[in-house]
Order: sequence, then C-alpha cells, then structure tokens
Amino acid sequence: MGLKIASWGAQFGPHRYKLIRRRVIWLIGQWISVKFKSDLRPLLYEVILSLMQDPDLVVRIETATTLKLNILLVPNYLESIFGLLFQLLQQVTECDTKMQVLHVISCVIERVNIQIRPYVGCLVQYLPLLWKQSEDHNMLRCAILTTLIHLVQGLGAESKNLYPFLLPVIQLSTDVSQPPHVYLLEDGLELCWNRGKDCSNVGDFGEQPSHHPGAAQNFPEHAVENSGGMWAIERNLAWHGVAACQNYAESLCRAFCSLLKDITNEGQVQVLKVVEIALKVSPILGAHMFQPLLPPVFRGIVDGERYPVVMSTYLGIMGRILLQNSSFFSSLLTQMASECSQKMDQLLGSVIEMWVDRMDNITQPERRKLSSLALLSLLPSDNSVIQDKFCGIINISVEALHDVMTEDSETGTFKDCMLMSHFEEPKLSDDEEPPTEQDKRKKLLLPDGTADFRQDVVRLTQFAVQSPSCKSPPRHGRSTSQIHRSTVKLALEDPVHSVSLQQFVYEKLKAQQAMMGDQGFGVLMETVDTELCSSFETQSHRRLGVEPILIRQVDGH
Repeated sequence: MGLKIASWGAQFGPHRYKLIRRRVIWLIGQWISVKFKSDLRPLLYEVILSLMQDPDLVVRIETATTLKLNILLVPNYLESIFGLLFQLLQQVTECDTKMQVLHVISCVIERVNIQIRPYVGCLVQYLPLLWKQSEDHNMLRCAILTTLIHLVQGLGAESKNLYPFLLPVIQLSTDVSQPPHVYLLEDGLELCWNRGKDCSNVGDFGEQPSHHPGAAQNFPEHAVENSGGMWAIERNLAWHGVAACQNYAESLCRAFCSLLKDITNEGQVQVLKVVEIALKVSPILGAHMFQPLLPPVFRGIVDGERYPVVMSTYLGIMGRILLQNSSFFSSLLTQMASECSQKMDQLLGSVIEMWVDRMDNITQPERRKLSSLALLSLLPSDNSVIQDKFCGIINISVEALHDVMTEDSETGTFKDCMLMSHFEEPKLSDDEEPPTEQDKRKKLLLPDGTADFRQDVVRLTQFAVQSPSCKSPPRHGRSTSQIHRSTVKLALEDPVHSVSLQQFVYEKLKAQQAMMGDQGFGVLMETVDTELCSSFETQSHRRLGVEPILIRQVDGH
C-alpha cells in the first residue's frame, strides 16, 4: 500500500511539485531497504522508469540512488533502466555526480551479470572518452576502473574487445613511477587480475610481453608494494591454483624475499598468508615455490618466535608441509640441521617440543586441528626422539579433539565438525529475497550446520569477493558462484576439512601399537599422564566409537 501511495505521489507533474517527487523517491528508497516482496518489483520499476525521465535532474539522481538499493532487475526493465542510467551519466557534469552514477551502473552490472551484455555497447564506447576527460580527476578515474572491472566480469571472454583501451589504463594505473598510482594502483591491479582471469588460462595473460603492461608481467612485484594489492595475489592463487603458482613463482618469491627484509610483524603475517594459500593449492609446488622463505620459518619455530600471531602462522605453514609433503620436510630438516650444526633427530625434537609448548598461540580451530594432524603424521615411528615426544603429541591431539568434536543433536553421537560436505544454495520461495553475499558465505555449512569453525573457508571466500579495505558492497558479482565453487573445492581438498581427526588418531595409534607390540606400546603409554590418557580414552570410546586401546594398555588388560 505504501509503495502504491508513493507511486501516486511520483505522478505529480507540474514543475512546482518537484520537491514532492524528490521526497517520494527518497521515501521509496527507505522502504525497499528492508525485506521487499518480489511481486511489488514491477510497480517499483515502473516508478523508477517514470522518475528517471523526470525533468528535474536532482529527481533523476535520487532515483538512480534508490535503484542501487534494490537491484534485481526483471529482464523487461533492464534495457530501459540501463539506457536511462547511461543518459544520466552523460548529462551530469560534476565530477562527484558522475562518480555517483557510475557507482550505480557498476552495481547494476554486478547484479545482473551476463544479462548486461546486449546493452553495454554505448557505455563501452563512452568510457574511453570519459577516461580522457578525467585526466585531472583521479577519484573519478577510480570509479571508471571499478566500472571496467565489472564490465570485464560481465563480458567474460568478450571483454577482449576492450583490450586496446584496458591495457593503457592498466599500464598507467600500476605504474608506480607516476603520481596517479597512489589513487589507481589497487583498482588497477584488480582490473589486471580480472582481465587475466578471463583468459583461457593464466599463462595467456603474459604470453606476449610486448603487448602487455608491466603489471601483467610483474603482477606480484607491483602488488606487494601496496598493502591493498596482497589480496589480489591471494585471490589469484586461489582462483588459478597450480597455474598461478607456476606463472608467478619466481617473481612472487623474489618480491617476498625483498619485502621480508624490512617489515612489521603484521606485514609478515600478511605475506605468510599467501604462502599458506599456495601450500593449500599445491603442497608440492607451493613448498618448492617458496623454498627460500621456509628456512626463516623453521628457524622462527625453533627459536620460539615471541609474537603469537607470527608463531601461529609459522606452525600453520610447517604443519602443511609436514602433513602433505613429508619428503620436503625431511630435506628442510636436513638443511637446517646442517646450518645449526645439530643432529637431525635433536633438531626435530626441539621443533616438536616448541610446537607443543606454543600450541596455545594457535587460536584458529583449523590450525589447531592441522597441528594435531601434522604431528600425528610422524606416527608410527621407531625413532626414539619421536617416542620421547609421544606424550606431547597425545596432548595436542586431545586439545584438538576437544576443539572439533561436537554432538549431533539428532543422533546423539559426536563427530568432527570441521568435515565439509558439498555446497548447495537453498531454493527460494516467490516472497523471499535472493541471498546477499554475506548470506552465501554463511551457507557454507558443515554437515551438522556448525558455522563456528569455518573461518578458514569464510576468509578465503572474503578475499575472493572483495578487498579488505573496501567499504562498499562486494564488487565481484559475476564470479561469486564460481568463486564459491573454487573456494569450497579448495577446502574440500584440504585435510583439515576432508580428514576425520578422530579416525586419523585411532589409525595412527593402532599402527604404532602394531609396530611396537602390545608390551612396547604399553610402556610407551606409561609416558602419558594418567588424567590425559583417561580424557583421551573417554573421547576414543564415547565420542569416536572405537576400541579403547589406550586404557587397556595402560591398565595392562
């Protein structure tokens, strides 16, 4: 009823009623910012179409702003509304107003996705002229870059027709020797990344150096010079996976080695996040790719890095290598033992001891489970050093089990809440709004619906859809579903989300028992604190539903 009244108010024709029309469209904007019924959208778009053709410029601008609040365009209205938005962009003369209209256009392109393709020809022809006219207005150029990002996403492979314009734009935006890069670098890197993403493969982006800007050939070096560019590297690795690792390995490692010589703890963590992602994408290639960075990580663990967040990141990186690339870990251990003039077993013991001692530095449940999996992967072993640290390994395993085991309310059984199933979006009724980007991230549920322990996946999805420094809504609508699939696929291949911790613990202990025999295993279990052993046994029997091997051995049964 309220919208119908507002639509009636919007029909006031005489010039003297323009203030009423401005207020009406503002009021509509307030209403549609809450849950809006889909059957009212045709009426809403009729009102918007009418007011977008209003004689008063302020009314048209306010109408465009209102449209941004509820962009779910019915195909019947898309061509008309987009055409009117483009006309408004041409008609306004103030720089700030053009930025405002461009932002609305970007939101429309983002939301309607590939449906925009038939209607963007006029915009594609106009943007080069606007770019030239905005030479002295860097903030307007930022808005143009954002629009180009969405255009590239919406056009997909068809965006190759834009390359004659895009390449000089990227060149200027990412040229750190030019003053505009202060404003344009972040968006320029984003445009560079999106353009490369739409190539048939990541290598195509730089296959012709003479036709590509420096940002395409040395993308990582440009990105690490700007803190906002780090997320672009992260997304590139997550999106292109092994191909990105291969393409950027040399320049990325060179840039990081240079950067780590003089960097804060926070900056170090940011760099090491990229290393973690590379190891998630490919434990083999990632370790080889960042080999020069790993000795300092190893040394930091042995020396007991004082900054907890850095230490947590160190342990996360080393945990992935130990768990998923044991041969590389062995070669790294050999190298570090030689550098430190220690025996390998002695150095390994120091690493395990420090790992157990600093377990409390690790606050993320994902990394805590990873630490448990990594140290358990050392079993079974007849190495006396590993057996000496057996109690510490059990201690970490118990802590991790407490972190990840949750009770299923339906069955009453306990299971690992980190395990992920495939991702499906729920079907919507006619009266329901489509999910927002935040809703979609929340729907990356584990089998039991638990959301508390999904920070790792959520963070991956967040860097995949928006810059941490961006205060506006996510800018990457075209690839949202693809990014989610890529992110979930990456998570499903991660042992943290694909390996049951309780089953892994049980199998490793049974293997150790089989290697040592019942008597030898009983002696080994005597090194474990009685209360710790009882706690572990309780979880093994009640939560894991497996044969209680520990108490039997400790009690001599």
